[in-house]
Amino acid sequence: MLSAATTSVSRRLLGRLRDVMAGGGRAQERLDKVVTLIAADMVAEVCSCYVMRAGEVLELFATEGLRKDAVHMTRLRVGEGLVGDVAAHARPLALADAQSHPHFAFRPETGEEIFHSLMGVPIIRGSRVVGVLVVQNRTMRHYTDEEIETLETVAMVLAELVASGELVDKAELMPVDGNALLPLRIEGLRLNGGVGVGVAVLHRPRITIRRLVAEDPDIELERLRKALAGIKMALEELFSRPEMRDGEHRDVLETYRMFTEDKGWLNKISEAIRTGLTAEAAVQKVHDDTRARMSQITDPYLRERMHDFEDLANRLLQFLSDEGEDGDLPRADLPEAAILIGRNMGPMELFDYDPKRLRGLVLEEGSATAHVAIVARALDIPVVGRVKDVLDKIEPLDPVICDGDNGQVFIRPPEDIRESFIDALSQRQLRKEVYARLRDLPAVTSEGKGVAIAIHMNAGLLLDLQHLHDSGCDGIGLYRTELPFMARSSLPDVAAQTLLYRKILDQAEGKPVVFRTLDVGGDKVLPYWNPYDEDNPALGWRSIRITLDRPAVMRHQLRALLRAAAGRELSVMFPMIAEVAELVQARRILDLELNHERQMGNDLPSRVKVGTMLEVPALALQLDALLPLVDFVSVGTNDLLQFMFAVDRGNPRISERYDPLAPTMIRFMRYVGAKCRDYGVPLSVCGEMAGRPLEAMALIGVGIRSLSVSAPAIGPVKTMVRSLDLPALESYMLTLLDSPDHSLRGKLNAFARDHGVAL
Repeated sequence: MLSAATTSVSRRLLGRLRDVMAGGGRAQERLDKVVTLIAADMVAEVCSCYVMRAGEVLELFATEGLRKDAVHMTRLRVGEGLVGDVAAHARPLALADAQSHPHFAFRPETGEEIFHSLMGVPIIRGSRVVGVLVVQNRTMRHYTDEEIETLETVAMVLAELVASGELVDKAELMPVDGNALLPLRIEGLRLNGGVGVGVAVLHRPRITIRRLVAEDPDIELERLRKALAGIKMALEELFSRPEMRDGEHRDVLETYRMFTEDKGWLNKISEAIRTGLTAEAAVQKVHDDTRARMSQITDPYLRERMHDFEDLANRLLQFLSDEGEDGDLPRADLPEAAILIGRNMGPMELFDYDPKRLRGLVLEEGSATAHVAIVARALDIPVVGRVKDVLDKIEPLDPVICDGDNGQVFIRPPEDIRESFIDALSQRQLRKEVYARLRDLPAVTSEGKGVAIAIHMNAGLLLDLQHLHDSGCDGIGLYRTELPFMARSSLPDVAAQTLLYRKILDQAEGKPVVFRTLDVGGDKVLPYWNPYDEDNPALGWRSIRITLDRPAVMRHQLRALLRAAAGRELSVMFPMIAEVAELVQARRILDLELNHERQMGNDLPSRVKVGTMLEVPALALQLDALLPLVDFVSVGTNDLLQFMFAVDRGNPRISERYDPLAPTMIRFMRYVGAKCRDYGVPLSVCGEMAGRPLEAMALIGVGIRSLSVSAPAIGPVKTMVRSLDLPALESYMLTLLDSPDHSLRGKLNAFARDHGVAL
């Protein structure tokens, strides 16, 4: 909390700065007056302002106390010297003996060797450092936290002048791109599949703040209170919508609501108001400072939660000023086919746009665990994230293609590419109509009596269950229970889990559901568990390893599943089992919970079936010990592929290096299938490999008879099955098993073409 004396000094200084900034004249003249004023008011021999130039170089633009001929001559790279250190880390620095600091860089032209102490703060506009403001003293002065806070507040005011384009042309700091108006294809990260064709709508919620310095802090605090109340009312209205009654997207917004009551964040804004800033300027100052500091954090969960604060800050600014930045399209005027482009978004911001008009979402940041990605999946909007610098390469209403299936974005695509995607979308719609007509037909191969292939659906959200009956699939072969855990701000208790699992079973209406127990870690981070820093998280503390080490978590989940399935069949599957001993340990925990429920007098499931994921190749060498202990096995080809070939599937340089249709993979699947048949244990494949018609054809050709795929893949896979001559395929597959080829893809495509298999 700032002292009353410090608050008074800050407000007095801000008032003087306001008069200087409003006084007219050249920007350089105003900046010269500002540094003189700051030096006098803060009792410093030196005040200097460095401004960012092209190439990440800080140039001395104005000074009081250093040599005047050093202005526009002294330059420091970001990271060079103490000034460069402040810019590089976007955080203040206060030193009583600056020259003893290892980053001190001496510039003889400035005459600064006679000054001992230094305090510097970044000048931040948005999330970008645009300059550094420095004061220096001859004596070894120990600057207080209050003085640092005052200088940061002054830097907030200066940011508008520095970023205005009056000192440095805005174009100088824009990325150099001679092909700015030419077609571009940019790679990103698939966050949700699908394809969207439309025009760019830039999501730039930054508000232009016209008034920085307040007349009366009490009035500004009341404005802040009213703005927060307005946000809470808007949330309540959103919760009242029919589509928000339940589901993980509601949990996301419940978590978001908690941010509106974060006392630490709100106290910082209130303190900034008391120093003399308007409510808008205080919100922006605290947000810019928090974001700049958070940019140094590598933890993915903390970085993603920062976007919820960003959403909240933008929404506060909208309530306070009701203005948008030039170039933004009013949301009421959203085009019929809009591709939303943004750096990142919070979950509530997506609901500001009409989902019926949104054809895709493209983000410079983002991850699969981001709240906005979870909401977008619930709304079936294609999403591509990690699209570097997309906002610098696109203009409002530019034609855009968002290819969520392949994680790529086409900006201003040539007409032939655009027509190809439009044709593909039309064909996709026609195929959907064909698939809909197949809904009630069996997935049976075409020869003679034919062989039935079970096609199940993968799910992870309650909204996914609407496809269970529409698609005509046989049930849910994989329900990913971790998504509800990821959408919440705290570990869901037994009652909450029981309610969710009961809803799933109710909506399944008797069709089988296989619940995979909690599978987190690696790239799936839970907000309420401190992430464990690992060099190789894919091979680290994740999945069954976590829940065996924290058995209470597993016991609570199994207890909830048993209660939800009372009187009905329950299928539980344990993920990432690497050795039979782990399965034995997991089954022992399940038996403890069964005994617990009996002793409590609770109704039990009519039958409990226990299965395992086969993702770790080592488990395949233990099948003789494993198969007598399980009721079913499901192969997770996503992890299996990366473990088998030692390839990081999150690394774009090598993720496509090894093909699922490599002879090694096909021989492995044939071996596992034969072993399971020998023991009479049902086998399914539930990874992405099962959902691609060509790969599914190969799996069927080596004996796999049950597949679990995403909802959109059910129609294509069933169409392939019904056009397949299985005896011909099985004979052909035998000739390929010992092939030395990198991949069998070409040969299998040729077989499909020659035999009329619909791919």
